[in-house]
Amino acid sequence: MNESPGPVASISDAPQHVTIFDTSLRDGEQSPGCSMSASQKLRFAHALSELGVDVIEAGFPSSSEADLEGVRAIVREVRGSSLATLARCHPGDIEACARALEGAAKPRIHVFISTSPLHRQHKLNLDRQQVLERAVAAVEQARRYVDDVEFSCEDALRTEPEYLVEICSAAIAAGARTLNIPDTVGYTTPSEIRSLFEYLRSNVRDADKAVFSAHCHNDLGLAVANSLAAIEGGARQVECTINGIGERAGNCALEELVMALRVRNAYYNASTRIDTRRLVPTSRLLSRITGMVVQRNKAVVGQNAFAHESGIHQHGMLKHRGTYEIMAPEDVGWAQSQMVMGRHSGRAALNDRLQALGFSVDEARLNSVFAAFKTLAEKKREVFDADLEALVLGADAKAARGYRLVRAHVSTGVADGSLPTASVQLVDPDGATISEAAVGDGPVHALFAALARATGLRLAIDSYNVSSVTTGDDAQGQASLTARVDGVELTGSGTSTDIIEASALAWLELANRLVRTQRQTEPATQPRKVAATA
Repeated sequence: MNESPGPVASISDAPQHVTIFDTSLRDGEQSPGCSMSASQKLRFAHALSELGVDVIEAGFPSSSEADLEGVRAIVREVRGSSLATLARCHPGDIEACARALEGAAKPRIHVFISTSPLHRQHKLNLDRQQVLERAVAAVEQARRYVDDVEFSCEDALRTEPEYLVEICSAAIAAGARTLNIPDTVGYTTPSEIRSLFEYLRSNVRDADKAVFSAHCHNDLGLAVANSLAAIEGGARQVECTINGIGERAGNCALEELVMALRVRNAYYNASTRIDTRRLVPTSRLLSRITGMVVQRNKAVVGQNAFAHESGIHQHGMLKHRGTYEIMAPEDVGWAQSQMVMGRHSGRAALNDRLQALGFSVDEARLNSVFAAFKTLAEKKREVFDADLEALVLGADAKAARGYRLVRAHVSTGVADGSLPTASVQLVDPDGATISEAAVGDGPVHALFAALARATGLRLAIDSYNVSSVTTGDDAQGQASLTARVDGVELTGSGTSTDIIEASALAWLELANRLVRTQRQTEPATQPRKVAATA
């Protein structure tokens, strides 16, 4: 893609590597609603390593014995990334970090102290010289345990610039390899932080012996913009989190920063070693672990990031994806772009979606379906594939209904210690009744296994979500499923006050779509036998 004209970034001509320092397990995990157990932290640390994160900040060992043991578990198992732990400029904190990192292949101790006048007076009750002395002593102590020491000036963006030069110079002399300049309260702006990094790199003694790092919070919604500006100013490490989790409004979102550097590579002339195809899976894993749902319009990993409803946008996308997408969904872990069918959608998008569902309609039929679609779209926020199929197949009741659920029963097996089981009764497209039962790892897994036995279909489910679509004690739940069959993503949804019934309806909607698609592609001379694997 051609880059739009703009100012030349203040970075060198040679391509630069930007170190990605992920603090989801420390700064992110300590924020309200994001707490993780030791096993969850270990699982997510593996995911971060597979993502290609350079440095994983695994925790704050002195905060609790549980956090120390959690870091130790990560050290024992996770390879490929440097592992960092956080310490205040206190001897006990640093010793706890050293114990936690024993056996790590690439250990880092990250020490910090507040440097701003506000923090020095009201938080530490120390003067400038006392803060500097504590910082130097902490770096020297940490260097006795590890070679890789990072020093952070907490609230750096509200610290006197000349004092930052003094304390950073002293930290380098004491052995720090990385100097972190955090915008702890999300106060700065892009132009300010860019200028500060340029100033520090020009004035700190032996600046070439250390990597300058940015750690931006999102209180004003500028964390990613400020981090990118810091890179322009010479930062070669950025501290960030998956989904931007963190204290208050969160941190710089890793996925947004990484994709900005990739999409605008010609401008920034900087890159990372992140496997961007794992961004969406890693984001979803964090959401499952913490229960923190990603907003639909979140950049890169939100459900709407590659979804289009406007007829103008959909028409452009059908002509050339580059008209409205600056990156490919596959590059960040999405299966494909989505054409969301709603009241803003046009005929071209409707026709394209019908073809994707296996329907080929002539112009007259398309006009008729489009008119019915517009009427339905005025009543519903989103028109699903099942709605479109019903519009096209309305005259063929037998084909439209497919497999129908008569009843379903599940048992968790908790009370008597037995395995979770499920039984279902269906009516097939020909009107015959089918009954089957199965066991599974859980009630929903058993339900899907019973449905698979009843229909003869084996569907590998990529995602399964249940959400409330109404409020109150009698709220309706909507179950949504996604499966990939022969490279094509299929979705199904079902709604009921009973989430088990909703789950079964979603599975059957997906299965019926697959059956209809197969029947339309089978030669007329062959019997309509269903046997599919996903």
